[in-house]
Amino acid sequence: MRIINTIVQLIGSLGFLLYGMSLMSNGIQKSAGEKLQSALGFMTGNRFIAMLTGVVITMLVQSSGATTVMVVSFVNAGLITLAQSAGVIFGANIGTTITAWIVALFGFNFNIEAFAVPIFGLGFLLTIAKKLRQQNLGEAIMGFALLFVGLSMLSETVTFQDSNALSFLTKFQHAGISSTIIAVASSIALTALLHSSSALTAIVITMAYSGLLSWKFSCAMVIGSNIGSTIDAILAAIGTKANARRACFIHVMFNVVGTILALIFFNPLLALVDFFVPGPVESNITYHIAMMHTTFKVLTALIFIPFVNQVVALAEKIITPNDNELRREYHLEPISETKGNAAIGIIRAEKEIADMCDIISEMFDHIQIGFTHRDQSFIDMHFAQLEQAEDYVNQMQEQLAHYIVQCEHLPASEHQLSNLSIMLQIVDEIELMSDDCLDIGSLLQKSIAKKMSFPQEDLDDLIPYVELARQFLQFIHININKRLSEEKLSFANELGTQIDEIRKTLKKRARKRLENGADVKSELLYIDLVRNIGKIGDRAFAISELLPQTK
Repeated sequence: MRIINTIVQLIGSLGFLLYGMSLMSNGIQKSAGEKLQSALGFMTGNRFIAMLTGVVITMLVQSSGATTVMVVSFVNAGLITLAQSAGVIFGANIGTTITAWIVALFGFNFNIEAFAVPIFGLGFLLTIAKKLRQQNLGEAIMGFALLFVGLSMLSETVTFQDSNALSFLTKFQHAGISSTIIAVASSIALTALLHSSSALTAIVITMAYSGLLSWKFSCAMVIGSNIGSTIDAILAAIGTKANARRACFIHVMFNVVGTILALIFFNPLLALVDFFVPGPVESNITYHIAMMHTTFKVLTALIFIPFVNQVVALAEKIITPNDNELRREYHLEPISETKGNAAIGIIRAEKEIADMCDIISEMFDHIQIGFTHRDQSFIDMHFAQLEQAEDYVNQMQEQLAHYIVQCEHLPASEHQLSNLSIMLQIVDEIELMSDDCLDIGSLLQKSIAKKMSFPQEDLDDLIPYVELARQFLQFIHININKRLSEEKLSFANELGTQIDEIRKTLKKRARKRLENGADVKSELLYIDLVRNIGKIGDRAFAISELLPQTK
């Protein structure tokens, strides 16, 4: 019964610890999420700025896993380069050490558990006080309180009891080099299970403080957690494009090689930490472990940062694109429910929407060729590409709509939720544009196959109409993820008005020709062409109205 009781207490304390970290991270991400994109703007070609960005973002979101998953997603979307991602990954490993310092500085030096309830209450009051608009801060404070409740419970659970569920680790602490190997292997498994090296480090510090783990064994476990933490990036990279998989490879290689180097120079590393932290290890082992964690991560990053280009070249050589990365089958990996946030989702969705606009522009290029070269070459060389592109856009619309709905269930502000709702409508309008383009292509194909003839004057009248639709489509393509000024909105209104007027004029002329005895099938097809071209203008105008406006 004592063993069962200890296991239950251990699970409960870990639950408080992990949920507290998750709640604190979510609260911080909701507040800082909208600033993530501007932070990424600092990542120019300077690898040191990229590394600093990784440090800062990871310290803010309290999770190197979240940062790495975000980086993999951004690389997959083409928002940042592979070289930039390498610097951020190096920095994320440094930023994650902040958790160890929080535990070392505040977890044991004073009885924070006594203040946990009022702190949690303060956070709860902030979440329900809507007028203060500090719900996100309140959530982070509640998570902070729960984190230390979990730490306190964990500290009481991991004591010198023969029945302790983790006491098996103490049996391997004095087995020479085998103890180091066992410590590393066990920490890799535990970190992969917990999906958090920060949580594992907090557990190790707590066990060391309670006297369960020795100094060297604790350090070996903290170093080993560096490999276990790659599980989130590996999962995030499944089914992604080559560059995203390369970013994951860089993350795994960096952590594995860094761990191997730390184990090779294990004793010199510990001696350096002893130099940084004065006094015997036993008297302040929590500070020693936190300092070892930081020293290990900083040195590893400094060793790798001069070789970013070589690391990227190696990743590109080893990870090659898959055949299915050609535009045949669309795949958008789902956003992580545990590591993602709405800001990441919005940035990724914006890139996918821009890609949809690229495809619509390509489809319209094929249509214009069909108008100028209305012969068999259009059917042979262009119509199949129109069909393939329309099918691809349909896949994008379906998966992207599902992706955006997923994002609405992640930590998000009201402004972010509004953006996501607008994105859903824009995605639908773009998909309808692809249908219109294919319909126009089908009408051109039909006119060619049935050898329909049109007066040259009628075809000439279509040219400026098609060009006007192209101009509106190009306007949307350029401004799709931007705010529209009053001048741009006025320009969009003018384009919409011109398209409406020309559409009415062309349809009126076609009906008059019908009344005068023109070929019925040809004129009806001509009217259908006019109507479908006008639909593209209507979709473009609808999108321009959905785009946010500058104040």
